[in-house]
Amino acid sequence: MKKIFIINAGQHFGHSGGRFNNTVADETLAFFSSREGVEVKQTVIADGYDPMEEVEKFVWADTIIYHTPIWWFQLPHGFKQYIDEVFTAGHQKGIYHSDGRTSANPRINYGTGGMLHGKTYMLTTSWNAPETAFTLPGEFFNEHSVDEGPLFGFHRMNAFAGLQPLTSFHFHDVEKNADVIRDMQRYRAHLKTHFETIVNPVLVA
Repeated sequence: MKKIFIINAGQHFGHSGGRFNNTVADETLAFFSSREGVEVKQTVIADGYDPMEEVEKFVWADTIIYHTPIWWFQLPHGFKQYIDEVFTAGHQKGIYHSDGRTSANPRINYGTGGMLHGKTYMLTTSWNAPETAFTLPGEFFNEHSVDEGPLFGFHRMNAFAGLQPLTSFHFHDVEKNADVIRDMQRYRAHLKTHFETIVNPVLVA
């Protein structure tokens, strides 16, 4: 049984209603619900949560799938609060036991105290910025990718807990040139690439 934990970090704030992230999370849920041998749990952060229950979901899952918009080049404040509360609650309770160092030699092994080894995670993000803002010389992000630039710290956070990354999927230009049908087709293909050999579609007689 493959255990998937979906985290929807969309929220209502300013001109954002969280609808795009709801669509992506629904697409993820539909993909795994149509497969045999899969159990899914889901958290919609905006609906509220209990930190210890969330810790239990991280410990339970084989793969965590994060869906988040990016606001001002960072995680939304509601998602950051979720991480702060849940990962803190998970100290010595399944997420991490320490920073990995010892008092005998505190200069080495920082970040090796995670407790989620053997588990994976996948990140999806949505941006107003076009993909070319990350790839073209002279454009805003100086040819730094999403994962190696703005979201580098997010990936190290997951590494701190012992999680291994799957290839991220980033939705670009979703405000000025949104094409939800196209984006969902591309995203479904991404899911199939990473999970089709792990979970099988349900066969209908």
